[in-house]
Amino acid sequence: MAASGSVVPGNRNRRAGANDEGLVFETSKGVEPILSFDEMGIKDDLLRGIYNYGFEKPSAIQQRAVLPIITGRDVIAQAQSGTGKTSMIALTVCQVVDTKSSEVQALILSPTRELAAQTEKVIQAIGEFINVQAHACIGGKSVGEDIRKLEHGVHVVSGTPGRVCDMIKRRTLRTRAIKLLILDESDEMLSRGFKDQIYDVYRYLPPELQVVLISATLPNEILEITSKFMTDPVRILVKRDELTLEGIKQFFIAVEREEWKFDTLCDLYDTLTITQAVIFCNTKRKVDWLTAKMRENNFTVSSMHGDMPQKERDAIMSEFRSGETRVLITTDVWARGLDVQQVSLVINYDLPNNRELYIHRIGRSGRFGRKGVAINFVKSDDIKILRDIEQYYSTQIDEMPMNVADLI
Repeated sequence: MAASGSVVPGNRNRRAGANDEGLVFETSKGVEPILSFDEMGIKDDLLRGIYNYGFEKPSAIQQRAVLPIITGRDVIAQAQSGTGKTSMIALTVCQVVDTKSSEVQALILSPTRELAAQTEKVIQAIGEFINVQAHACIGGKSVGEDIRKLEHGVHVVSGTPGRVCDMIKRRTLRTRAIKLLILDESDEMLSRGFKDQIYDVYRYLPPELQVVLISATLPNEILEITSKFMTDPVRILVKRDELTLEGIKQFFIAVEREEWKFDTLCDLYDTLTITQAVIFCNTKRKVDWLTAKMRENNFTVSSMHGDMPQKERDAIMSEFRSGETRVLITTDVWARGLDVQQVSLVINYDLPNNRELYIHRIGRSGRFGRKGVAINFVKSDDIKILRDIEQYYSTQIDEMPMNVADLI
């Protein structure tokens, strides 16, 4: 079941009883960082894939979390946006699957289709020389295509909970050989929206299952849930005050009324197109409205939200990734885990509805330690929310200077 020499988590029946007394939580200090990929005991052909992909040395979270995961431990890993979580997932699943078997051995669940698809791509890229077969099982794509791919045999499935659950129930996605379950952006996954579906999927998985939770934010209520289905997890947490993204300058612009936000955005448009910018609104309706209004005023923008057909979402993503479009207006569907290298400016047209989302949004800029700028449009009744965000992340958000273009 697990690779020889690995630590196999205990039986699931014991899990329910593994309450807080039974959990061993090691913080970063308890987990010795391994500073190079070469020292992690990774298969040679996988190392080739990692270096070929452009990685030179592991990021902080990779230095601490890769070894516990590939030796079979349950792991809770928290690290900020843009620190290499997706590539860590790809690297660990490629290491643990046996490509000689044609059964699904690792399952990764993500909250958005785009993130699930991106994870699949990174797995295929890093696993290029070990011939790993991965498939993204996501809503909005053809069920027939999923069935065909799964029947043909894949090692790793990266998907959204609804479609994965559907494929399991149809008996197309066979679960008997799955040894690793990864919940990406797990705070979102275990929140109300997905909790039931996750439990539904979990019921079909083998008892000797290794579970890994990965997220930028892990509120306490999530950590409490983990005791139900994790055994003795290694816990790698970055402290919250280290979470604000170094290298990202955060500003606000005071706008007295909602109507003034639009003119402010138009004034900033030339600054936006120096780089690539993402503009966040809180509702799909607002995204559609703002997109239409910008276009009426002859500004080129593209937009994306969860109500759009998947084909359209894919087309918009690829235009934005390739740099054909430079300004993307979107909802929080885009806030988690999506990596477009060139984005160095994020605008919160609306301040996010909760503090956790703030870090996911502004983490779209300055990926992997690059420089970035975040600008928040703040109405007088938003000041309190902004101050709350500042305090929560021990950060400072100053009024935007005139020379913002020089900072990008």
